[in-house]
Amino acid sequence: MKKVCTLALMAFAMIFANDAVAQEFSGLDKSPADIASYPPGGRDSNKAIRVIYSRPQLKGRSMAELAPTGKVWRTGANEATEITFYSDVSFGGKNIPAGDYSLFTIPGENEWTVILNKNLNQWGAYSYDESADVARIDVPAKSDSESLEPFSIAFEEADGGVHMVMGWDKTRVAVPIEMQKM
Repeated sequence: MKKVCTLALMAFAMIFANDAVAQEFSGLDKSPADIASYPPGGRDSNKAIRVIYSRPQLKGRSMAELAPTGKVWRTGANEATEITFYSDVSFGGKNIPAGDYSLFTIPGENEWTVILNKNLNQWGAYSYDESADVARIDVPAKSDSESLEPFSIAFEEADGGVHMVMGWDKTRVAVPIEMQKM
Protein backbone atom coordinates (compact mmCIF):
# COMPACT_ATOMS: atom_id res chain seq x y z
CA MET A 1 0.00 0.00 0.00
CA LYS A 2 2.87 2.33 0.86
CA LYS A 3 4.43 1.75 -2.58
CA VAL A 4 1.13 2.43 -4.37
CA CYS A 5 0.65 5.71 -2.46
CA THR A 6 4.23 6.74 -3.15
CA LEU A 7 3.89 5.96 -6.88
CA ALA A 8 0.56 7.80 -7.08
CA LEU A 9 2.04 10.81 -5.29
CA MET A 10 5.06 10.85 -7.62
CA ALA A 11 2.86 10.56 -10.73
CA PHE A 12 0.65 13.38 -9.43
CA ALA A 13 3.73 15.56 -8.74
CA MET A 14 5.13 14.90 -12.24
CA ILE A 15 1.88 15.97 -13.89
CA PHE A 16 1.95 19.33 -12.10
CA ALA A 17 5.73 19.72 -12.55
CA ASN A 18 5.32 19.63 -16.36
CA ASP A 19 2.78 22.44 -16.21
CA ALA A 20 5.07 24.48 -13.95
CA VAL A 21 7.94 24.48 -16.45
CA ALA A 22 5.84 24.97 -19.58
CA GLN A 23 6.61 28.36 -21.11
CA GLU A 24 4.41 30.53 -23.23
CA PHE A 25 6.33 32.51 -25.79
CA SER A 26 5.00 35.64 -27.41
CA GLY A 27 4.48 35.82 -31.15
CA LEU A 28 6.72 37.70 -33.53
CA ASP A 29 6.98 41.46 -33.08
CA LYS A 30 5.04 43.49 -35.64
CA SER A 31 8.17 45.65 -36.11
CA PRO A 32 11.05 43.17 -35.85
CA ALA A 33 14.46 44.23 -34.59
CA ASP A 34 17.38 44.30 -37.00
CA ILE A 35 21.05 45.24 -37.07
CA ALA A 36 22.88 47.09 -39.83
CA SER A 37 26.66 47.17 -39.64
CA TYR A 38 29.68 48.36 -41.52
CA PRO A 39 31.53 46.54 -42.91
CA PRO A 40 28.48 44.39 -43.71
CA GLY A 41 28.24 40.66 -43.13
CA GLY A 42 28.57 38.46 -40.11
CA ARG A 43 32.06 37.17 -40.81
CA ASP A 44 33.95 40.40 -40.19
CA SER A 45 34.34 40.88 -36.44
CA ASN A 46 36.12 44.22 -36.87
CA LYS A 47 33.02 46.38 -37.21
CA ALA A 48 33.36 50.15 -37.50
CA ILE A 49 29.66 50.98 -37.08
CA ARG A 50 26.62 49.10 -35.80
CA VAL A 51 22.99 50.25 -35.80
CA ILE A 52 20.31 48.43 -33.79
CA TYR A 53 16.78 49.36 -34.81
CA SER A 54 13.26 48.06 -35.28
CA ARG A 55 11.65 47.94 -38.73
CA PRO A 56 8.11 49.27 -38.90
CA GLN A 57 6.14 48.40 -42.02
CA LEU A 58 3.76 50.57 -43.99
CA LYS A 59 0.93 48.00 -44.22
CA GLY A 60 -1.28 50.36 -46.21
CA ARG A 61 -0.38 53.44 -44.16
CA SER A 62 1.57 56.46 -45.35
CA MET A 63 5.08 57.15 -44.12
CA ALA A 64 3.87 60.57 -42.88
CA GLU A 65 1.43 58.81 -40.50
CA LEU A 66 4.23 56.81 -38.89
CA ALA A 67 7.08 59.35 -39.13
CA PRO A 68 5.38 62.78 -39.17
CA THR A 69 7.07 65.59 -41.07
CA GLY A 70 8.68 68.17 -38.78
CA LYS A 71 8.54 66.04 -35.62
CA VAL A 72 11.29 64.13 -33.82
CA TRP A 73 11.05 60.46 -34.77
CA ARG A 74 12.71 57.46 -33.10
CA THR A 75 14.02 56.37 -36.55
CA GLY A 76 12.28 53.02 -36.52
CA ALA A 77 9.83 51.51 -34.06
CA ASN A 78 9.74 50.51 -30.40
CA GLU A 79 12.94 51.61 -28.63
CA ALA A 80 14.87 54.52 -30.10
CA THR A 81 17.42 53.39 -32.66
CA GLU A 82 20.95 53.08 -31.26
CA ILE A 83 24.17 53.53 -33.20
CA THR A 84 27.66 52.49 -32.08
CA PHE A 85 30.87 53.94 -33.51
CA TYR A 86 33.86 51.77 -32.61
CA SER A 87 36.28 54.58 -33.43
CA ASP A 88 36.02 58.34 -33.85
CA VAL A 89 34.13 59.39 -36.98
CA SER A 90 33.07 62.41 -38.96
CA PHE A 91 29.27 62.17 -39.04
CA GLY A 92 27.95 64.49 -41.74
CA GLY A 93 31.00 66.70 -41.21
CA LYS A 94 30.81 66.74 -37.39
CA ASN A 95 33.52 65.01 -35.33
CA ILE A 96 31.98 62.35 -33.10
CA PRO A 97 33.95 60.35 -30.51
CA ALA A 98 33.66 56.56 -30.45
CA GLY A 99 30.70 55.41 -28.37
CA ASP A 100 27.00 54.61 -28.28
CA TYR A 101 24.28 57.10 -29.22
CA SER A 102 20.54 57.20 -29.80
CA LEU A 103 19.67 58.07 -33.39
CA PHE A 104 16.68 60.33 -34.00
CA THR A 105 15.49 62.04 -37.16
CA ILE A 106 13.15 64.85 -38.08
CA PRO A 107 11.68 63.93 -41.47
CA GLY A 108 11.08 66.72 -43.96
CA GLU A 109 9.81 66.95 -47.51
CA ASN A 110 13.19 67.91 -49.00
CA GLU A 111 15.65 67.24 -46.17
CA TRP A 112 15.84 65.35 -42.90
CA THR A 113 17.58 66.40 -39.71
CA VAL A 114 19.58 63.47 -38.32
CA ILE A 115 20.34 63.63 -34.60
CA LEU A 116 22.85 61.81 -32.40
CA ASN A 117 21.82 61.93 -28.75
CA LYS A 118 23.79 60.72 -25.73
CA ASN A 119 20.74 59.39 -23.80
CA LEU A 120 20.39 55.65 -24.38
CA ASN A 121 17.66 53.08 -23.64
CA GLN A 122 14.76 55.33 -24.60
CA TRP A 123 11.35 54.06 -25.64
CA GLY A 124 10.40 55.94 -28.77
CA ALA A 125 11.00 59.68 -28.77
CA TYR A 126 8.71 60.37 -25.81
CA SER A 127 11.56 61.29 -23.45
CA TYR A 128 13.78 62.82 -26.13
CA ASP A 129 15.87 65.64 -24.63
CA GLU A 130 17.35 68.10 -27.10
CA SER A 131 19.95 69.24 -24.54
CA ALA A 132 21.53 65.75 -24.78
CA ASP A 133 22.15 66.10 -28.54
CA VAL A 134 25.73 65.47 -29.60
CA ALA A 135 25.17 66.40 -33.26
CA ARG A 136 22.44 67.54 -35.64
CA ILE A 137 22.96 67.45 -39.38
CA ASP A 138 20.68 68.16 -42.31
CA VAL A 139 20.78 65.80 -45.28
CA PRO A 140 18.75 65.86 -48.50
CA ALA A 141 15.78 63.53 -48.87
CA LYS A 142 15.65 61.90 -52.28
CA SER A 143 13.00 59.89 -54.05
CA ASP A 144 13.55 56.40 -55.45
CA SER A 145 11.44 54.47 -57.95
CA GLU A 146 11.37 51.40 -55.66
CA SER A 147 9.05 51.45 -52.65
CA LEU A 148 10.32 49.80 -49.45
CA GLU A 149 7.57 48.30 -47.26
CA PRO A 150 9.71 48.01 -44.10
CA PHE A 151 11.88 50.88 -42.85
CA SER A 152 15.47 49.93 -43.67
CA ILE A 153 19.02 51.03 -42.86
CA ALA A 154 22.05 49.95 -44.91
CA PHE A 155 25.60 51.11 -45.53
CA GLU A 156 27.13 51.77 -48.93
CA GLU A 157 30.73 52.59 -49.72
CA ALA A 158 31.40 56.16 -50.80
CA ASP A 159 34.48 58.21 -51.61
CA GLY A 160 36.43 58.65 -48.39
CA GLY A 161 34.02 56.66 -46.24
CA VAL A 162 30.54 55.25 -46.18
CA HIS A 163 26.96 56.46 -46.39
CA MET A 164 24.39 55.28 -43.88
CA VAL A 165 21.29 55.06 -46.06
CA MET A 166 17.84 55.11 -44.49
CA GLY A 167 14.94 54.18 -46.74
CA TRP A 168 11.21 53.83 -46.42
CA ASP A 169 8.50 53.93 -49.02
CA LYS A 170 10.18 55.85 -51.87
CA THR A 171 12.23 58.16 -49.59
CA ARG A 172 16.00 57.74 -49.24
CA VAL A 173 18.30 59.68 -46.93
CA ALA A 174 22.09 59.21 -46.96
CA VAL A 175 24.34 60.35 -44.11
CA PRO A 176 28.06 60.62 -44.99
CA ILE A 177 30.37 59.02 -42.42
CA GLU A 178 34.16 59.03 -42.51
CA MET A 179 36.36 56.98 -40.20
CA GLN A 180 38.97 59.13 -38.46
CA LYS A 181 42.58 58.21 -39.16
CA MET A 182 44.57 57.24 -36.10
